[in-house]
Amino acid sequence: MRINFNDQEKILTLEIEEEIDHHMAGNLRREADYEIQRRNPKRIILDFNNVVFMDSAGIGMVIRKI
Repeated sequence: MRINFNDQEKILTLEIEEEIDHHMAGNLRREADYEIQRRNPKRIILDFNNVVFMDSAGIGMVIRKI
């Protein structure tokens, strides 16, 4: 799993690539939490265009962010 963080005009986009499974969901959550606190965006966009697989742990991570 790879995450690219793009911050433009207080909008933070998380471009997530590859898979989000129960092994990676915790890492994604920690990295996302850190970047959100560090950048303090007004909006967050989760871009799943390049995600090829997501299990229930990945879905739980997404729901937690809402």
